[in-house]
Amino acid sequence: MRKLSHDEVAQRRQNLETLHTATRLPVSVLLDNVRSLYNVGSIFRTSDGALIEKLYLCGFTPHPPRREIEKTALGATQSVPWEYHPNARDRLLELKERGVNICVLELATNSIPYYRIKRENFPLCLVIGNELTGISKEIVELADLAIEIPMFGIKHSLNVAVAYGIALFELLKTYRLNSSNP
Repeated sequence: MRKLSHDEVAQRRQNLETLHTATRLPVSVLLDNVRSLYNVGSIFRTSDGALIEKLYLCGFTPHPPRREIEKTALGATQSVPWEYHPNARDRLLELKERGVNICVLELATNSIPYYRIKRENFPLCLVIGNELTGISKEIVELADLAIEIPMFGIKHSLNVAVAYGIALFELLKTYRLNSSNP
């Protein structure tokens, strides 16, 4: 075994010219008042890795062009389709009208562990909330389902970008398992 070179890795990946023909994961993501530019950049980069459909930056979530976002996104703002919307609730209602299930990553009364999501829940919009206050009450009330990451120490949550990565790649695994497009 040997570590692959940067060129060998690049040969296995999409490029900006071919990305528009790639089959994307039927997951959009909505950031509900995420405050850290570095978390937003990290979320862009993770979104690129999973090839999500679209990223919605809502409320006071910062959006490109910002040097701080680019520092952690490393160019993913060019490969991930994104839009800014001042009102998260309005955007989610539009998605629901199109048949998209709204899934909040939040501790809620009926939340299930993130690894119990089912393929029939797709397409879905995964909602990620503010680093301190989480997802707003009005958004949680709109949700079709809630997932959580079980915690076993004294803290009840992870960094928002870390939690997003865990949840998103489980969604990717669930969707692609037994799929004709692994």
